[in-house]
Amino acid sequence: MKKMFRTFRASEEGAVTVDWVVLTALIIGLATLLYFAIQTATIGLSGNTSQALSSATISTGTSTGGGGGIATEGTAGGN
Repeated sequence: MKKMFRTFRASEEGAVTVDWVVLTALIIGLATLLYFAIQTATIGLSGNTSQALSSATISTGTSTGGGGGIATEGTAGGN
């Protein structure tokens, strides 16, 4: 029984498996943190884009053949 215990204690066959499990868990944890950081930044960016598009003025041109398009607030039709 003592010999079997010493052999089990000296064996390193399972150590590689434990290393891979720990490294995989670390990678998954870092990927999750990165996902939430990107998600937060994307939500902020989409809010800013929505606000900019909501405040833009769309011009269809003039009766004299002027060009149409999107102009930022305060510049539509101005010189």
